[in-house]
Amino acid sequence: MQLLLARWEFSVVTVFHFLFVPLTIGLGFLVAVMQTLAHRRRDPVWDKLSRFYGRLFLIEMAVGIVTGITLEFQFGLNWSAYSVFVGNIFGAPLAIEALLAFFMESTFIGLWIFGRDRLPARVHLATIWMVSLGTVLSAFFILAANSWMQHPVGYKLLHGQAVLTNFWAVLGNPVALGAFAHTVLGALATASVFVLGISIWRAKREPAGSEQRSAFLRATRFASFFTLGATVLTAIAGDTQARLMDVYQPMKMAAAEALYNTKSGASFSILTIGNLKGQSTFQIRIPHLLSLIADLSWSGQVKGINNLQATDVAKYGHGSYTPVIPLTYWSFRTMVGAGILMILLSAWGLWLCRGDAAERLAEHRLFGRLALWGMVLPFIANTTGWIFTEAGRQPWIVFGLMTTAKGVSSTTTADVAFTLVVFILVYGIVGAVDAWLLVRAAGHSLDETGGEDEFEDAELAGLVY
Repeated sequence: MQLLLARWEFSVVTVFHFLFVPLTIGLGFLVAVMQTLAHRRRDPVWDKLSRFYGRLFLIEMAVGIVTGITLEFQFGLNWSAYSVFVGNIFGAPLAIEALLAFFMESTFIGLWIFGRDRLPARVHLATIWMVSLGTVLSAFFILAANSWMQHPVGYKLLHGQAVLTNFWAVLGNPVALGAFAHTVLGALATASVFVLGISIWRAKREPAGSEQRSAFLRATRFASFFTLGATVLTAIAGDTQARLMDVYQPMKMAAAEALYNTKSGASFSILTIGNLKGQSTFQIRIPHLLSLIADLSWSGQVKGINNLQATDVAKYGHGSYTPVIPLTYWSFRTMVGAGILMILLSAWGLWLCRGDAAERLAEHRLFGRLALWGMVLPFIANTTGWIFTEAGRQPWIVFGLMTTAKGVSSTTTADVAFTLVVFILVYGIVGAVDAWLLVRAAGHSLDETGGEDEFEDAELAGLVY
């Protein structure tokens, strides 16, 4: 029971934190692009839009940092044995993340907030780009640490611990590079859909022909373009990641497809109704697609769960080395499905505003509703993608080296249950406050920039420090 509760607590903390990380990374980049357009074109509309979405970025960045700190504390609470085992490996990338990336973010976000109208325009523009770079670097070092759990490299075992022998191997881990590209592009897609939904919502609230409506329609077109590009590139990066998974974690690949027996020219299951063990009542499959995903071969061999289980038993000893199949199968398809819907939504938005007919966006009721509700799609994709990545690795907490059951702390079930309840309550409050702040900030007029109003939002974002 203690292990189960510890896993639930880690899931709650990680998933909640990851709601803010992609949005922060993507919003930082989009705000930087908006401010660049304002600077290069001397365009006051882009300047107002960069300030408007900059407020939302500050809120998400502050909450993301707070929840990230809590996530690190959780390792010591429930996963002390794991922390001891990986501490020598994780120390380097996480220390660099804190000393380089985090301090870069916090320093330059301060200059960006308080340096407006005080710093030269180009210098002020450079500060937001440095903030964006900091968020991306932070993601890279954290993903390098996480990817070591998926595919350990550059280490040796000494006295029951993994000891770092090649730091550059950890940073150059192919799994880390694949995860980094997929995560950063997914973050850009997340922020783009967020900007798309907010912009069309605000455009519909403004009178026809007004400057505010025109500005938000411009942001809608801008966001549609970035959403389409980012989601397509995310899918391409995900395809590359799938081939890495087939090489380094074939059990995860087999579990994602619920493929029990090794097969050449394997088909891909779009939908299965019924038992995933082959006793389904209805299926939609695409012939040979799984083999194409695995190794770009029409008749490539994909290893099955039963065959991999037998291999792992021979290598690691008696036990189950199979993850929860329904969880991996459906989380993977939910992630992909949400991504496809984002592509369709953004393509529709670009079609509606083709040429100079952006006003069609504001007049189209169905698109407006779908764009607003579509804001949940990237969060669904990010959450289910993260669940698939972590749950598909089970029963390993460090693939091939330490099982999850051996990484847990020697605390009592009551202690874990108590902290789990506390985390849920605190995160519920934080989530409610974050939503309230976002709605409040999104309701501001574009003309509410500068002066006391902007300083209020800067004070709000003081949580960054």
